[in-house]
Amino acid sequence: MPKSRGRRKGGKSRPVRRAPRQLHPADLLLRDARQLLEIDDVLTAETLASGWLGEAWSTAAVTEREPEHQLCMQVTGRACTTPSPHSLAAIDALARVAPAADRSMLTDTLHILAETQPLPAWHTVEPWTPTVAWRAVDVYDSERVLFIEYDGPRPHTLMAHTYHVGGLMIDKLAVLNPGAATTWDQLREPDEAPMPLQSAPVAEVLADLAHALRTTDMTWPRTDDEDVFDHRALAWSRCRDYLPEWPEHAGLPEQGRRQLVEDFLTDIGSDDVSRSLAELFLDYGDGYIGAGPLCWSPGEVMLLLTDWLPRKAVLDADQRNALPFVLRRWLTFALTQQGIDRQWISVVVDAVDTFLPEFHDAFDDETAWGPAKQVAAALAERGVDLTDRHAVDDAIRQLNAEQLAHRLMP
Repeated sequence: MPKSRGRRKGGKSRPVRRAPRQLHPADLLLRDARQLLEIDDVLTAETLASGWLGEAWSTAAVTEREPEHQLCMQVTGRACTTPSPHSLAAIDALARVAPAADRSMLTDTLHILAETQPLPAWHTVEPWTPTVAWRAVDVYDSERVLFIEYDGPRPHTLMAHTYHVGGLMIDKLAVLNPGAATTWDQLREPDEAPMPLQSAPVAEVLADLAHALRTTDMTWPRTDDEDVFDHRALAWSRCRDYLPEWPEHAGLPEQGRRQLVEDFLTDIGSDDVSRSLAELFLDYGDGYIGAGPLCWSPGEVMLLLTDWLPRKAVLDADQRNALPFVLRRWLTFALTQQGIDRQWISVVVDAVDTFLPEFHDAFDDETAWGPAKQVAAALAERGVDLTDRHAVDDAIRQLNAEQLAHRLMP
């Protein structure tokens, strides 16, 4: 009798180890959805569904255009293939906070599943009604907190914390107890810049929230803050109908620009270096400070010194030497024009000393220069007057011809 091959003598064959199958996000969602059967609160159900959609949104690759839609499609397909009470509950919760384009599909699926499966205990058609809203804005108009109070199945307050430095972004989203806005002043520390709470029309505050969500969605990489992506879909479901048109940027009129520079130079003393720096600060303020060219904050000083100037500006030795002094005076001038109290002006001025060391390191790092600054630096090395447009145009044509010739050389 031939001997057995491939089996260890005196023992049994080893089982083949297989890698565990990685569950699809839709499968993970439906597994998590079982907890929807244990609650009786529709707001909690919405928050869970919002977290599922937020996870899909935050982890999607930049090439994925509609990650929430894909998740809704996949969950709907699985729920229809294998109906169950928890899959119906998942569809019910998603239908309340999903993007508008998916609502009809989810609602239709819910009606079909409800013919054979029980609706969850928290199911309701009662709408959320925004009743009152507040807005808190810091003295620099660089930070805002929005509160919208809702009546409905479970009264609550939706809160959003937004930053306007370097572009509008949502920093925090939360669902709070009713009346949470009334405790806002108690949460502020005495040494923090004033941020008074004021009532505002509900529609205006919801429009602010919708615009902030829109700009946050456009920012890459996407935020990884759980408070934001867990509540993002829920917040969108409350404010999507209030999304405003894109605001038009009306730059500072030339006459107003010249007058500001002249008023500043009257205070500091007129010289070419101070004038050039004042115009540079005004360029940054007019182009990048959303609240207006004079609405400086410590965050804007940080971005100017550590990012914008190193990437975009070409400064000679005299300008670099004068920069700290002129910038401090410009900040004092600008914020005085805004009517800011001297105590809070000094906080912004002190930021200059805080970020100067980083400015010097970044400014000398040629690898961080933007293309425009690289070209401007090359022209300055050749002695080209950067204020003479014809001379700059001629020099750039010559520079391009030289670069082309270098590329064509063997």
